[in-house]
Amino acid sequence: MTTVESSGLPADVYSAKCPTRQVLDHISGKWTVLVVDSLLEGTMRYTELSRRIEGVSQKMLTQTLRALEADGFVTRTVHPTIPPRVEYTLTDLGRGLAEPITALRRWTETHINEIERARARFAKAQDPAPPGRA
Repeated sequence: MTTVESSGLPADVYSAKCPTRQVLDHISGKWTVLVVDSLLEGTMRYTELSRRIEGVSQKMLTQTLRALEADGFVTRTVHPTIPPRVEYTLTDLGRGLAEPITALRRWTETHINEIERARARFAKAQDPAPPGRA
């Protein structure tokens, strides 16, 4: 078992105090999954990521990229041009997320029809019977 260097305690995501919980929160968020999966294609500029990931707000993309950079999954490179060009690249640690994140994306895409059918069955079961049709 891995020991957390900062505390000397065993790494345990089920413990609310363990820093692994915060990392799990970061890497399991939908925007993180989409950013990391996008960056597996190679280095991207902020605007490229923004266009690639439909529906992400500027605020959420910025927060996600900062968290990924803080955790060591992404490097941010600012090129001294006018205006400055900023690029994001996965680190070796970030590329280590490739297999589980790609597997999660593929699983979701493969099973979407089953999930939508289950949701429809669930919604139908939750609807009360129309008046007079008990």
